[in-house]
Amino acid sequence: MSKQILIDADGRMKKAVEVVRDELARIRTGKATTALLDGVKVDYYGTMTPLKQVANISTPDAHTISVQAWEKSMLGPIEKAIQNANLGLNPVNDGNVLRVPIPPLNEERRRDLVKLVKKFAEDGKIAVRNVRRDAIEHLKKAEKNEHLSEDDRKREEQEAQKMTDRHIKEIDGLVAQKEKEIMEV
Repeated sequence: MSKQILIDADGRMKKAVEVVRDELARIRTGKATTALLDGVKVDYYGTMTPLKQVANISTPDAHTISVQAWEKSMLGPIEKAIQNANLGLNPVNDGNVLRVPIPPLNEERRRDLVKLVKKFAEDGKIAVRNVRRDAIEHLKKAEKNEHLSEDDRKREEQEAQKMTDRHIKEIDGLVAQKEKEIMEV
């Protein structure tokens, strides 16, 4: 039973780290990446549809995202959707393909992005710590219900702490990497 508590906690901690990883992937660093447009939804015949389901998205170079609509009639709605997504991007429509130039970041914007990265990281760390707290509460209940000895509980709590430290270290690594990317000129 105590092993199952730790397995569940580990899975939930991994999910928290994945959420941080996904959030960081969406932050613009000055380099073109298709992940920037992951959150964009297009009005596809009355249904809000993810952009990648109505177009092919690629990065022909480090400062451009290319969006090739599967139907030419969708170029206009896709262009509007990208502009309305508040990403600070202005697509250029040449009639066949949308080219989305990625403008270089200024120093102030870079600092703002670093603050945002740190906020996402802190949210992730809080989620990991909450999972640890829940796991420890479950271990104490198991001890109280006489499913677990005090020594075993303490050992499992130490294991939960090691797991927490490992996942927080992973989040710190993701943040350091993203900060370096953002501050790179």
